[in-house]
Amino acid sequence: MWVVKSLLGADGWRRAFGALTLTSALSVAALGIAPLQAHAEVAAADPIDASMRTCLARSDMSSTAGQVQCMDNARIGWKAALDGAWQQLQAKLPPAQRKAWEKSQASWLASRDVEKQLLAAVFETTHGTMYVLAEADMQLQPVRDRALALRSALARISAGGGDSQRRLRACTADAQCEHAMFDLNRYYRRLQAKMPARSRPTLVRAQKAWTAYLNAATPVIDENSRIDIIGARVATLKRLSETVGNS
Repeated sequence: MWVVKSLLGADGWRRAFGALTLTSALSVAALGIAPLQAHAEVAAADPIDASMRTCLARSDMSSTAGQVQCMDNARIGWKAALDGAWQQLQAKLPPAQRKAWEKSQASWLASRDVEKQLLAAVFETTHGTMYVLAEADMQLQPVRDRALALRSALARISAGGGDSQRRLRACTADAQCEHAMFDLNRYYRRLQAKMPARSRPTLVRAQKAWTAYLNAATPVIDENSRIDIIGARVATLKRLSETVGNS
């Protein structure tokens, strides 16, 4: 279904894995994930991130439940930031762009709802504390990424930059996009093969919802942002494919 060709280059991987980052050294070590940068650095000084790091470092929050609570609190904080940025963006959007942005936001929300079901299906096949922490992180990061994307759009429009109507090239005409989609397809197939048969329809629904979001977002983003969205999805599918069935 989502088949193209070639491999994601180093620049694409940097974007892909920059989208999934734990900000706790403890959690990073526990999950076996190397420290990552890129998007994570965009809001490195954000109070929500700073508060989560402080929470994760507290001795009274060192239990699995405590660490999960710290990440859940950060997710709630980023959701509030997302909602605030969206409300401000709506007020500043040019009329010609408002409908497209509303479709993009609605598609993202729909995608997140189905994604929660996919995460639940994957992590119910795992055993161990590290996977409890991993699931909490994977619930947090997409909300954070969307909040940052909306903040960026708001800042651009507030600065008078407008929202470009330039038509994006087809993915097949953009080497980075085509390469990223190849890896997306590869990890999708790998995850599908490893998922329990009863859970595969959940994966199919989640991927269809994500594809609908990408298609809805395309009219209001540039090619670099498209690569960022696809790269984050590559990182998610890779991580899930390496997680399912682990104990």
